[in-house]
Amino acid sequence: MKDLQREIAMEFLRVTEAAALKASRFLGYGDKDAVDKAASDAMRGMLDLISVKGTIVIGEGEKDQAPMLYVNEKVGNWKNDAVKVDIAVDPVDGTRLVANGLHNALAILAAGSKGSLIALPCFYMYKLACGPALKGKLDLDAPLRENLKVSSAILKKQLKDLTIAVLDRDRHKKIIQEARELGARIKLIQDGDVAASLATAMNDSNIDLYIGIGGAPEAVLAAAGLRCLDGEIQTKFYIRDEQEKEKIVKKGFDINKTYYTEDLARGNDIIFCATGVSDGDLLKGVQFGSYKATTYSVVMRAKYKTIRYIKAIHDLKCKTIPSRERNREEKV
Repeated sequence: MKDLQREIAMEFLRVTEAAALKASRFLGYGDKDAVDKAASDAMRGMLDLISVKGTIVIGEGEKDQAPMLYVNEKVGNWKNDAVKVDIAVDPVDGTRLVANGLHNALAILAAGSKGSLIALPCFYMYKLACGPALKGKLDLDAPLRENLKVSSAILKKQLKDLTIAVLDRDRHKKIIQEARELGARIKLIQDGDVAASLATAMNDSNIDLYIGIGGAPEAVLAAAGLRCLDGEIQTKFYIRDEQEKEKIVKKGFDINKTYYTEDLARGNDIIFCATGVSDGDLLKGVQFGSYKATTYSVVMRAKYKTIRYIKAIHDLKCKTIPSRERNREEKV
């Protein structure tokens, strides 16, 4: 695929902006389905306007489960001269966070040439994410103690000054207990592990490592972002039952292999875009004023490792977002 131009990257950014704007209207409403529906509809409507021949490779599920942004759905305007891209989306990484008025929710899109973003045939992955300084220095199979000691030495921090992000789940009790015994600081997150993974590679972040079991699609999205940030994610399949194991093997994956950043997000033409829905470690959320809305986004490209933060002020008196479901332009 020819180099994705900056104009296309900015068009993708408008997609995540639209999803964040629509989803943020449901902040604290207690209805995560409404959050997801609003974001998905806005994202799909905006994708219709972009001059790409796009295929959703990671989305809201199979066609019979999701009315839009389903796997293999064609998006974009498909003009003759449009660029072919594979697209991975999470209209809102953290729908429950938005529904409950909590931090760290993002609208996310990643894109690349055909075959660049790998759909994983499972629900969960065991993950270890870190920034550039620790890239290639840690081992997902090693004990937590060893990884923390290596991190401490390389980052020139005492163990008690390291901060580990972990999803607050019962399945992580052992990790949390061991980290506490070693004296490391722990940041428990409710959802949104893409943001936590990327935060390990951001200069102004206070997170050194992300570790734990989380969603497989989120692992690929995090890999796309970390390719742009020169960070690293290591992943292994976390298999729930024999049926899932058979599915993984049938798809040609090795259940014992560690899959790294470049295994999940391949090539140098990766684009990653995210817009904050609610305030978080990575980005501020949508802020509403007097007939104005402000969004905070990041757009990155793996080829040049450039990170662009975009603050956009939207005039709500004239701002519209296309609704694919209702086939019309709608006010935010």
